[in-house]
Amino acid sequence: MSAPLVPAPLAFAADGTPFSEAFGDVYHSAEGGPGQARHVFLAGNGLPERWRGRRRFTVLETGFGLGLNFLVTWDAWRADAGCCERLHFVSLEKHPFTRHDLEQLHARHPEFAPLAAQLHSAWPLLVPGVHRLEFEGGRVVLTLAFADATHALRELRLAADAVFLDGFDPRRNPELWSPELMRGVARACAPGATAATWSAAAAVREALRSAGFEPQKHPGFAPKRDMLRARLVRGGREAAAPGERRALVVGAGIAGAAVSERLCARGWEVTLIERQPRRPADGPGRHAGVFHPVVTPDDSLFARLTRAGFLAALARWHALQSAGQALVWDACGVLQLARDEREEVAQRGAIATLALPPEYAQHASRNEASAYAGVPLAAGGLWFASSGWIRPLSLIDAQLAAAGARLDARFGCEAARIAHGPEGWTAFDRDGRAIARAPVVVLANAAEALRLAPQRAIRIRRVRGQISFLPRERFAAPQVVVLRGGFVLPALRGESIAGASYDFDDDDPSPRTSSHAGNLERLARILPGAAAAQLDPAALEGVVGFRAVAPDRLPLIGALCDEDAAAPGNPRLATLPRREGLYGSFAFGSRGLLWAGLGAELLASHLEGEPLPLEARLGDALDPGRYWLRALRRATSVPA
Repeated sequence: MSAPLVPAPLAFAADGTPFSEAFGDVYHSAEGGPGQARHVFLAGNGLPERWRGRRRFTVLETGFGLGLNFLVTWDAWRADAGCCERLHFVSLEKHPFTRHDLEQLHARHPEFAPLAAQLHSAWPLLVPGVHRLEFEGGRVVLTLAFADATHALRELRLAADAVFLDGFDPRRNPELWSPELMRGVARACAPGATAATWSAAAAVREALRSAGFEPQKHPGFAPKRDMLRARLVRGGREAAAPGERRALVVGAGIAGAAVSERLCARGWEVTLIERQPRRPADGPGRHAGVFHPVVTPDDSLFARLTRAGFLAALARWHALQSAGQALVWDACGVLQLARDEREEVAQRGAIATLALPPEYAQHASRNEASAYAGVPLAAGGLWFASSGWIRPLSLIDAQLAAAGARLDARFGCEAARIAHGPEGWTAFDRDGRAIARAPVVVLANAAEALRLAPQRAIRIRRVRGQISFLPRERFAAPQVVVLRGGFVLPALRGESIAGASYDFDDDDPSPRTSSHAGNLERLARILPGAAAAQLDPAALEGVVGFRAVAPDRLPLIGALCDEDAAAPGNPRLATLPRREGLYGSFAFGSRGLLWAGLGAELLASHLEGEPLPLEARLGDALDPGRYWLRALRRATSVPA
């Protein structure tokens, strides 16, 4: 379970320097945070010289604090004509500041005002986990881990080139300088990485040496006589480096469009293959989907994955809009009504235990929920103020447009077979003609993925879902999205949407009256007055879609296994044999709107050897190899 996140309170020492009451220490030297950052962390790591001419350079920081080290580094990158193509800055912070407090703190440094304003605009909701923020069109990437540093280092996957060891005084904050933490830092470094810190304490030097660094004293900043510079001389993690940046993506739905956009943003050439013809570009379609996080009392793995996907989706959609893409969506708010008294008690307990910020989630009584909705509701429940609805087709169009000229989208073109050879992967049509070739292929075509690349250990079920369009003149729609074993949306263009059926192994593509009737029953459980509309299910229009669902209800994102190869004796995800260049991003169930974007960023980061955008435990939960691993372990287990 994630510990509740406690923001840092805003306080100052007698001389005006920002001060931490929790640790009884200042955030930076009284002589100035920017000066300390340039002398200790940039110069101490040989920057900007060391990043010049690099495609990618990664910095790891052990305490984000005020964010001045990041702003100074970003500013130096912008001023350097030979800067690396992509700068990753990964920072850990147990007690982040609120956006409002950061604005006050950064107002003291007007030289960074333009950059600070961008940081404030992108500042995430203060909830536990990993948050990825992009600037400079994706060329500067800030990955924030809001968690205890030692725990975060166990969960992050990166290969840092430079480390900023910036914590409070070792006497006041010993955990941030411990041998255990330094070993975690070393595991997150590339071979030969450098590190720098303002502290020259003997215990810090010894902790660095024990982790494989060779520290040396150098002149410190302002009144401090010494600081430390160090180089990793033992250990480290090699970052993957792709060869030819070309990929085939099969499937142009939510998942395939997201993968295509994320790869093209990194300079890949992508051929997108979709068997359906391209829709006319004169509208985003009638269908709309709901997006919202999940809250559980134990902050389960499912809840944490949904939170990560939700926050990543919001960030990506805002970035698409800022780039001029036309998304049709509305964060009008979502109410998840309790189904019974027991669930309402669980909802209240979850909010109290997790201490979530109200703009993320809060509990609403029945009267409060009805006020949010603007119509009488059947119960109270959770209120997600930042959630809402989006037209999926508008999202797909926006992602394909953002991919730009690097994307070759081929609609009405079916990949009937794929095969691997000396030139990489080739996709063939039904007549055996080659469609396209690339070193990497990503299967993003839902349940059809396993037809192209069978995985015996994985079982995917197809689920039929039907939504119903409700005429506005016959029906008093809520002004927010409301859920309770189904959903109902606000009125959009004269009609509301209710749904949805969930029919396993049902291949009927046509809307049917019985499913409309089921949707009306769900509607009545949400809105007590809906029955008065006397809507005739036989007279309703609707749309049918199909979902692919894995047994554990989690998607499959990552490299697919080679089940014909010899399995390792002590199998783990990291040691399972994989099929070279073959990846999947499918089986999103009913949460493709949330998980597809996160999955695409995860996949693209893996292919590029970049820091991953979420904790390792969450990434492992999405790994397609999890099913084969379970099968291998069952086969080798000894009965008690």
